[in-house]
Amino acid sequence: MNPSKILIYDGSFNGFLTAVFVAFEEKINVADIQQNSQCQSGLFSETQTIFTNVEKAKRVWNGVRNKSHNAITNVYFAFLSEAEGIELTLYTYIQKLITAKNGKQLDYSDGIVLRINQLARSVGREKHRMEAFVRFQLTKDNIYFANIEPDFNVLPLISKHFRNRYADQQWLIYDVKRKYGIFYNEEHVELVSLNLKEVHFNKIHKSDAFLSEEYDYQTLWNDYFTSTHIKSRINKKLHTQHVPKRYWKYLSEKKEAV
Repeated sequence: MNPSKILIYDGSFNGFLTAVFVAFEEKINVADIQQNSQCQSGLFSETQTIFTNVEKAKRVWNGVRNKSHNAITNVYFAFLSEAEGIELTLYTYIQKLITAKNGKQLDYSDGIVLRINQLARSVGREKHRMEAFVRFQLTKDNIYFANIEPDFNVLPLISKHFRNRYADQQWLIYDVKRKYGIFYNEEHVELVSLNLKEVHFNKIHKSDAFLSEEYDYQTLWNDYFTSTHIKSRINKKLHTQHVPKRYWKYLSEKKEAV
């Protein structure tokens, strides 16, 4: 029996898929798959560094997609969940999918299959929340800027939505938890990293980074939001269920409540 190995990759999705390809190709007994920034050697396992190869990653992607379009979505979404040990769980999931007989659906009574499905659904819900809850503020550089702090790494998933919706504007959405953002320059979207001195919440406190008119618009929106409330119909429990409090600090209509 081959000795078990821990595969080390660069943390990217293509890097992970490359590791899966190498594991299949070399018939590796995989003990774990870890990011190079979080590597922990096993007591009885060797390590092997995997270098990202887009062509190998595409072959795994196409192999999974040919088996099931739903499965490839689950794999990508679950990967973005950043759940502990997700790489090995996904590797096992892909193994089960590839070895399943043609036309046979994966068994949701299987713990691995159920886990991936649940994570993918959670990431999908967070994606839709971010598309609904992003609030831009206009900077003095004429760029619409927004902070987000999602539970999962959903920036790659919301890029298309905002590119289509705000195609004629420059905008930047920055994930303060993961310290990177997506910037649209009216032509294409690119990943950026910023050295922010402060996180720009939609609070009453004003920042010199934004136009003074921006705060006038925020005040108008906040007043409108408040005035349209019918106190007798307020259901706080239902409201916080649909708009969790952890998002309030980034919502202009909630600036008075933060």
